[in-house]
Amino acid sequence: MTSKLPFKHLLSTGIAGLDEILIGGIRQGNAVIVEGLPGTGRSTLALEFLFRGATHFDEAGYFISLNSSRMGILRNAAEFSWDLNALEERQLLKITEMDAKNLAEDIQNDCVRLRSEVQQFKIKRLAVDGLKGIKPHIEKIGQMTYGEALTKLFRVLQSLGTTCIFTTDLIRGSAIGESGVGDEQFLADTIFSMGNQARGKSVHGFIEIVKSRGQDFFSGRHSFKIMDGVGIIVYPRASVRRGAFNPRDFQATSIERLSVGNTTLDEMLGGGVYKGSITLFTGISGTGKTVAAMQFLMEGARVGEKGLLVSLDEHPQQIHRNADSLGIDLVSEEKKGNIILAYDGPLELNLDEHLQTIKNLVELHKVQRVVIDSLASYELVHPQEAREFIFSLTNYLKKRLIASFYSYESPELLGVSQISKDIKASAIVDNIVLLSYVEISTLLRRAITVPKSRGSKPAQRTKEYLIQQGGITILDDSTISDVPSVPQLPLSSYYGVLARSPTRTSPVIEESLASGTDLPISNMPKPAAQRKKRKI
Repeated sequence: MTSKLPFKHLLSTGIAGLDEILIGGIRQGNAVIVEGLPGTGRSTLALEFLFRGATHFDEAGYFISLNSSRMGILRNAAEFSWDLNALEERQLLKITEMDAKNLAEDIQNDCVRLRSEVQQFKIKRLAVDGLKGIKPHIEKIGQMTYGEALTKLFRVLQSLGTTCIFTTDLIRGSAIGESGVGDEQFLADTIFSMGNQARGKSVHGFIEIVKSRGQDFFSGRHSFKIMDGVGIIVYPRASVRRGAFNPRDFQATSIERLSVGNTTLDEMLGGGVYKGSITLFTGISGTGKTVAAMQFLMEGARVGEKGLLVSLDEHPQQIHRNADSLGIDLVSEEKKGNIILAYDGPLELNLDEHLQTIKNLVELHKVQRVVIDSLASYELVHPQEAREFIFSLTNYLKKRLIASFYSYESPELLGVSQISKDIKASAIVDNIVLLSYVEISTLLRRAITVPKSRGSKPAQRTKEYLIQQGGITILDDSTISDVPSVPQLPLSSYYGVLARSPTRTSPVIEESLASGTDLPISNMPKPAAQRKKRKI
């Protein structure tokens, strides 16, 4: 049974995000191969594995470098503020420059030297940087094949209770034969593949778990970044967040309703939005989507609910200027910590990292309201990945019962049936608010309607609204005549408003419909084709 295996529990790598895609860590005693091209971060990952083990878990580590000098290793570690000298003084780390020939000879000699050092320093984590360097020496000695040498090395270290990482050049590829695999792939328990991927003109690092015996893991390519003063940060790809697509997972729900900061809109939504619901504001540019989002966050600040505005379209200074012009004191609420502004330029956007940033801000500030402005930017820059990102983000916000606003700029009023080629907006959001311009006579007027409000009975009626001091003001038909800047007839006097071809309804028809009487007989002359021909 698996419970009787000597190394059954998982060992935390201590590397940010890596344990998440490993669903807990590396199986203790595993031999891990880290493959990749030069400059992809293999050596950094191996060294950080030892550093985190020493600093977080008091586990002694041994770093054997076959291709880098000790001075170079210490210099590189200093960029991440890793004090390796201090760990060596505490006997929690040992760094050795070793000739690949010497290691090859030691393996031929049943790893006598390596055994002694591991046992003497009670090594729990070991890394060999540049494993491929021993291959020509093993072949030259001729006592065993390269595969047999690796088998002996892995077995000896496993028998000592050591979890090991070996870095090597990219294994997979035609250069190693038609099979596309090498001895390392056959013999290793776990394989990480690291590389760089171009996205537009930018390049992002990725890490992929090719295999890991005895445990489950999240497959696919996951983004990572090497940061000064920190080290490696892995960002699990959005679609594999735990429970992201499992329908049996617990989904938190609430019957509590929240105001969106506009009383009339609350009524149109059936009494406000549910806590944990997602509301999509969609319309062409200039219809007030961001203004509505500001009102939503300001209402949250008023009742003690912290808000997060994630902007990809506008820089914070521009948002502040626009808010000030409407008399919305966004800056004051930011200073109080009630509203957090997060701007991320879309051109260099990494969606895996972006999602993790949102999660970190939500959890750090205990955010209860979130605005994403806008979904169209994700689709524009990353049309393929946007689908997974939006699903994963929505799942995360719903599980935490965070009321959220998504804005989406649609080029046409009724063109909101899809956010990307395969995602329908109506499937991922709870409420939809349509904002539009309507041309009547020579004036542009704004119209708002709520075609969907899940779990509510929305007022499916189109109303007119203004953007003025304080934000959006939705007009009632009875107040139209009191607004000098708006034509006297309310939108209810027209049909075809949403189709962008409003037509004036006849007053006679309105009166007949209102009173329930029959429509009067038309006195308009019939077309010539329908007239009776006179007899001659």
